[in-house]
Amino acid sequence: MKEIDEVIYFDAVLTPNRSLSPRGFAVLMTVVGVASFACGVAFLSMGAFPVVGFFGLDALAVYIAFRASFRQQREQTRVIVTAKTMQLRHRAADGSEKSVDLPSAFTRVELDEPLSPTSWLRIEHGRTAYVIGRFLTCPERKSLSIAIRTALQEARAERHPA
Repeated sequence: MKEIDEVIYFDAVLTPNRSLSPRGFAVLMTVVGVASFACGVAFLSMGAFPVVGFFGLDALAVYIAFRASFRQQREQTRVIVTAKTMQLRHRAADGSEKSVDLPSAFTRVELDEPLSPTSWLRIEHGRTAYVIGRFLTCPERKSLSIAIRTALQEARAERHPA
């Protein structure tokens, strides 16, 4: 990422909320493992040995689900607003990165009202729109849209003083 030599009006890194800390994950998997083992032993003592495998599969399914969730939490979007440009840098969960520099004078922030889970926060320039913060809650999207609009107004005011 190139270095910015001008005044920064807005600089934010957007990341999904963590569902569980690494320590919490270890505790949860310990509890699930112990419970699965105990139930498996109970069913084994009753002679239902095929059930033991299903308890192991349940524990494995919980583990895989949380690992997939943690992988999705690596997603990140950085938004920087200066007098000249608005920079969007997005790193997907798989590690791929995309970036775009838009002129702040011609960039718009759009958020569909009334707010709903499908009201996407869009950064628009011309006929191109970039959706950011898909993982944010509705109030967080609203707050972010207000903050970015304010930063764009301040950036435009620097370029074109009244």
